[in-house]
Amino acid sequence: MNKVLLLGRLTADPELRQTQSNVSVASFTVAVNRPFTKGAERQADFIDCVAWRNTADFVCKYFSKGKPILVEGRLQVRSYEDKQGIKRRATEVVCDNVNFVEGAPRTEGTSSYSAPAPAGAPADSGVAYSSGDVGDFQEVEGYDDLPF
Repeated sequence: MNKVLLLGRLTADPELRQTQSNVSVASFTVAVNRPFTKGAERQADFIDCVAWRNTADFVCKYFSKGKPILVEGRLQVRSYEDKQGIKRRATEVVCDNVNFVEGAPRTEGTSSYSAPAPAGAPADSGVAYSSGDVGDFQEVEGYDDLPF
């Protein structure tokens, strides 16, 4: 099974391009912290990602440099020849889903969106949205009304 989950921060704004057949493709890099031992400096891996179609548009619309991001996808290794004719390999994560990640508590005056907790839920519960606009969601009044 080829499954990748990354939780990190964008190192730069995503780059949106269009293929010759007018399909959206976004490229971005996610910095993911490594576990570290006591006394060692924190290290990170910088992982290249690519998103296609609606996912590419979503990433470019809602994410920017430094924003936390959760990526779900598969690892892809591809070969190509550069302009000098040298064979190269590229390893990247092809994104199936991209989600918002609720970060540290927000202070007044920041431009980040922090979704309110559902009624009856603890105030510090995590919230994530996938491939949609925040306005597409509505608050659930009580957990007793949920069908599951």
